Amino acid sequence: MTTGQALLDKISKKQSPEQYRQEHWQGTFAEYLDIVKANPDVARTAYQRLYDMIMDEGTYPVEGRKDYVRYKFFDDPHNNGHDAIFGLTRPLMELVNVFKSAAMKYGTERRVLLLHGPVGSSKSTIARLLKRGAERYSRTDKGALYTFGWKEDDGSITWDPMNSEPLQLFPKDQRADVVVALNEGRSDDGYPIEIEGDVCPLSRWYFQDRMEKYDGDWSKVLDTIVVKRVFLSEQDRIGIGTFQPKDEKNQDSTELTGDINYRKIAEYGTESDPRAFNFDGEFNVANRGLIEFIEVLKLDVAFLYDLLGASQEHKIKPKKFAQTDIDTVIIGHTNEPEYRKLQSNEFMEALRDRTIKIDIPYVTVLNEEIKIYQKDYNNERVRGKHIAPHTLEVAAMWGLLTRLEQPKHHGLTLLQKMKLYNGKSLPGFTSENVKQLRKEARHEGLEGISPRYVQDKISNALVVNTEATSLNPFMVMNELEGGLKHHSLIGSEEEREHYRQLISMVKEEYTDIVKNEVQRAIAADEDALTRLCGNYIDNVKAYTQREKVKNKFTGEDEEPDERLMRSIEEKIDIPESRMDDFRREIMNYIGALAIDGKTFDYRTNERLQKALEMKLFEDQKDTIKLTSLVSNVVDADTQEKIDIVKSRLIRNYGYNEESATDVLQYVASIFARGDAKKDEG
Repeated sequence: MTTGQALLDKISKKQSPEQYRQEHWQGTFAEYLDIVKANPDVARTAYQRLYDMIMDEGTYPVEGRKDYVRYKFFDDPHNNGHDAIFGLTRPLMELVNVFKSAAMKYGTERRVLLLHGPVGSSKSTIARLLKRGAERYSRTDKGALYTFGWKEDDGSITWDPMNSEPLQLFPKDQRADVVVALNEGRSDDGYPIEIEGDVCPLSRWYFQDRMEKYDGDWSKVLDTIVVKRVFLSEQDRIGIGTFQPKDEKNQDSTELTGDINYRKIAEYGTESDPRAFNFDGEFNVANRGLIEFIEVLKLDVAFLYDLLGASQEHKIKPKKFAQTDIDTVIIGHTNEPEYRKLQSNEFMEALRDRTIKIDIPYVTVLNEEIKIYQKDYNNERVRGKHIAPHTLEVAAMWGLLTRLEQPKHHGLTLLQKMKLYNGKSLPGFTSENVKQLRKEARHEGLEGISPRYVQDKISNALVVNTEATSLNPFMVMNELEGGLKHHSLIGSEEEREHYRQLISMVKEEYTDIVKNEVQRAIAADEDALTRLCGNYIDNVKAYTQREKVKNKFTGEDEEPDERLMRSIEEKIDIPESRMDDFRREIMNYIGALAIDGKTFDYRTNERLQKALEMKLFEDQKDTIKLTSLVSNVVDADTQEKIDIVKSRLIRNYGYNEESATDVLQYVASIFARGDAKKDEG
């Protein structure tokens, strides 16, 4: 058997004809009523189906925010997170709350949902997720929905062009009894079955034609109706519409509500015969699902009447026909300049009144911004080139800083504000303070640099630095800075200079990060750290209990080594006025552990661990002679110690050989400059 045939056989085995038959079920109108009685959810409105689709995926809490919840749907679990939305927890909660309200028919189902935000803030991605989700959900048992068609004399079937709900075939004077019968015995958990709106003009014509043909015998008319399951599909133009405005000269409202089929006029004799009309406008197509308006506020004013009617009245007006009922979710998106035009245009007042605006800002939490870039730049996607630690972090840091407003709090820097937003703790700042910071910055995240710009520059850095086996933060920062002079969305030279200063700020922060990393790698001698910790604890114990310490070499009792204790405590900024409190806290902690039968481990106290590492680094720095890397004159003993440090960077921090060497040389040059300044002093 050939490889091709084996592959085809493998795929064929996965296909299930029985499943296909179930999914493409066709039956009578009476059989459909049985389906509705057994599973009332098939008769849900578009909003109800969309809300249930999101909730069906489940939710999970947000760490540190009891009032926040994340919806798994927006993590794009069915597509390996390809379109996952990072951050934006609050805007997504607002969006889902609107869907919930609309599903309950509290009024928001008669509004246009307007996603408002800067370019590249995920507005289109959210709309795409909803459209793809609707397609997928309609193929599940929970998301099933049905439409109908008319049997012709030749055995063919003319399907309703707008995929209308079969229950709309019931005459209005009979609907109350039908609804009572279908809802009878149901629990109060789900949505009550309601029959709203009428079928489209074509099905209305067929219905009247059959009633005339069978002399008003409704049962015979029903025999000519076929019900089938329908799957929403943007590609097949079923239940999902997308409209993008063109230039004003080429805008035509028939794109939204359908147009006359002139070739069929000769066959049917008149423009007002629904059989000579194509019900294929985006609103017609979007019935039972949703429609996305790209850059909705660029629509010509003439289009707004269709939009307003579709949202408020759930009706559209095809040319030559009466108003036609539709059931669809209308989602538009726009940017800040276009929205400002809407606010200042008195002709748009009706649209403003029927719009629910949901701000979709840029991400303002560092860890979430990093995830955006990790999605595209990781070991699976970027092959043959190692991405050094902190490369994506510095890019995300800079992008984030461009979006944050200067804090009004005295003494708080922009960098510190970014860290607070990222969940870091700073002395004197509580979670309530952070909430207040966000309230004060009402426009935050709606301006600044787009993730797209940062992604473009990371891509450039990967392509340009062909000889390097590793992409490092400086390569990316150089690209970010170099591209600023050509960035078309930067309004002024003052803004451009501000962004350059932020790059300098990020470089300083990166320097602190890698210095600390190298320090920890040098001080990562577990035995030496344990010995240093034991020595410190012995002295602290003696100090707090007013005892003496036995010298391990001489065996004599001595006063606690104040110099040793302070040299460690100063590394984490414990002032003399606080040293007694800090030492008592340590001893109380050790005592509490002992009561529980546990042994103290310095690794459980982050501050103490950092202090011990910095102290050990200081003690070992000179023996390793890291600064000799700068002069390229390294003796064998020093090289051996440097190689140990390098291996720790590779093993513990994710560096490769090239990036570890680069970082060591960079940090060595910093220490060399520091030593030179000391010598000059």
